[in-house]
Amino acid sequence: MIYEVRTYILKPGTVPEFEKRFAETLPHREKYSRLAAFWHTEFGPLNQVVHIWPYEDLGHRTQVRAEASQDPHWPPKAADLIVTMESEIHNPAPFMRPMGNEKLGNIYEMRMYTYQYGAIPEVIKRWGAVIEEREKHSPLAACMYSEIGGLNKWVHIWPYASLEERTRIREEAAKGGKWPAPTRDLMLRQENKLLIPAPFSPMH
Repeated sequence: MIYEVRTYILKPGTVPEFEKRFAETLPHREKYSRLAAFWHTEFGPLNQVVHIWPYEDLGHRTQVRAEASQDPHWPPKAADLIVTMESEIHNPAPFMRPMGNEKLGNIYEMRMYTYQYGAIPEVIKRWGAVIEEREKHSPLAACMYSEIGGLNKWVHIWPYASLEERTRIREEAAKGGKWPAPTRDLMLRQENKLLIPAPFSPMH
């Protein structure tokens, strides 16, 4: 399984209209493969939408995109709203559960770490040793590392009911001394953004 993470920056004030157009055409796109999640940013870089598509492999992605491109209803007619588009292909971490149709939270925090060249296998090992303890506090929505696009990236996504719950859970998880995973010696950069699921997002 691979996951394509597509991030679009939209013109200010156009996120609701983009989501409306996307929702209208999504049933046509999902004839070819399913959507895993669709969010827009609330904190962090503004006017972004993030949508994630799972595929069996790169060959499956190529096939699906070729088929969908022949559908007159896809992609949404929204070029007038888009400033930039980015796409990255990620591999799921061994302990990541497949992204599916789940209600996990009202907000999602996407954290993006850039590690030193060649460090991802060690990161997987260190995270694997402590992730079970962290999930006693709240579930992991996704955890994956980049294969195509920005390299050496580690993306993990956490759902919360509210900002207050996020603060409480993060404080509780840190008390035991096992979290965060001990990878700061390998880390070059950290970023995060808080996301709100669209009404049609399978993961919400």
